[in-house]
Amino acid sequence: MVKVSVNIVTFNSSSDIAACLTSLQTQTFKDFEIRVLDNASADPTVELVRPFNVEIITSSVNTGFSKGHNTLIRSSRSDFVLALNPDAVLRPNFIGEMVAALEARPDAGSASGKLLRMDKTTIDSTGILMLRSQRHLDRGAGEPDIGQFDRPEDIFGPSGAAGMYRRAALESGAVNGEYFDEDFFAYREDADLAWRLQLFGWTSIYVPSAVALHRRVVTPERRGQLSPIINYHSVKNRFLLRINNMSGPMYRRNFWPVTARDCMVVGYVLLREWSSLPALGYVIRHFPRLWKKRRFIQSRVRVPTSAVERWFI
Repeated sequence: MVKVSVNIVTFNSSSDIAACLTSLQTQTFKDFEIRVLDNASADPTVELVRPFNVEIITSSVNTGFSKGHNTLIRSSRSDFVLALNPDAVLRPNFIGEMVAALEARPDAGSASGKLLRMDKTTIDSTGILMLRSQRHLDRGAGEPDIGQFDRPEDIFGPSGAAGMYRRAALESGAVNGEYFDEDFFAYREDADLAWRLQLFGWTSIYVPSAVALHRRVVTPERRGQLSPIINYHSVKNRFLLRINNMSGPMYRRNFWPVTARDCMVVGYVLLREWSSLPALGYVIRHFPRLWKKRRFIQSRVRVPTSAVERWFI
């Protein structure tokens, strides 16, 4: 059994995948496997992957980020899982530093390295940052990298672009056999898993010595340029995130910032982004099933609300 499974879900990733896989070939840590699931790409992604001699699973339809990664996690056996975006390029010591850090912290269920934008000087993510209004952001995103995030520390959770997870944490956090919640399809699923693992008693760590580059496309300021399907999932998943994880007392304490943000989101959809109206319908239509899942999650919470709420600023 290998120590790490590097799992990559691709969809029309031909412009990025070769650089990603090449960076994996240069890793100083060698005890890992690479597994790729392609979500029905219409470009040459699969043809570009084949020369790298990695395991490839092809899907006839786009199953989404969450289901794609769940398929790879279920069919692998390793102590750790690195969920890696095809548009990420790892420095040679990335996997080794992440494994060493997690092995030194048995209480940590996940880890984030320092992700930089492709200019190599701008921070992309140093972990997930949660706001009381229920926005979730990438910590340090857009800031110049001048050493302000060079200290190892505990964080809320890692970005799904290059997050490493302990297998035991994934198994303990699975809901109905799903590690990443497949209702999310894509976007915010990393924050949902981070929140759930926090509720179930796992911490997360930031490992600044593990550096990667990430070509991020989805950012708040680019919303008007994104495809309607991306914005649809972004709206839908905002509400799913809260249904799954937020306790009643936490909601009451944060009622006004949450409600103000909800009004902004719903108002924007009603006035300007009609393509996202079905996202609100999804939440209403599936609410009984979603509430049943929430009850299961909340029944397994192992830490007091305050232990998780401290991450929301």
